[in-house]
Amino acid sequence: MNANDPQFWMMISSIIIAVCFIVMAIALVAIAVIVRRVVATVKRVEERIDPLITKVDAISAQGREMSVHFTEVSANLSVATRHLAESTELIKEEVKELKLLVGETALTARDKVELVSRTIDRTHMQVTDTTEFVQKKIIIPAREIAALMAGVKRGLEVLFAPAPKQLDRAYIEDELFIG
Repeated sequence: MNANDPQFWMMISSIIIAVCFIVMAIALVAIAVIVRRVVATVKRVEERIDPLITKVDAISAQGREMSVHFTEVSANLSVATRHLAESTELIKEEVKELKLLVGETALTARDKVELVSRTIDRTHMQVTDTTEFVQKKIIIPAREIAALMAGVKRGLEVLFAPAPKQLDRAYIEDELFIG
């Protein structure tokens, strides 16, 4: 390929655009993998916390039952139970906030993936339109002009070529044979 040839530059620009598409696709895959990992992590945390909440609720209930039977210990147990209940509520609130945060993050990530997808589609259409425009408006007319110029050049060479030399002697047939 020649660097002066327009097709050479079209090929270079097409390669650059293809590399850009590949990089954008890799970025989309990376975002999807990260979002999937965050969702999985939140689910694991939730699964680990649910048994703890159940156990804390059970302990709280047992403490309340024991406070009825033991009046002297009831003051201490009620304080402990209250702290456990508050801790349980705090944990529940934190889990709810974490669920909301993960939901918002997933929605944002989905929106961004859709935005990048639309951008890729729009860029692809623009590149296709530009390639077609350059093909129709530059390359095809340039080929035609080059063909015309080659024809004009050849015609001028024929017109302005020096006259052929006159032969001073007659050649025998064997001398004319090139072999």
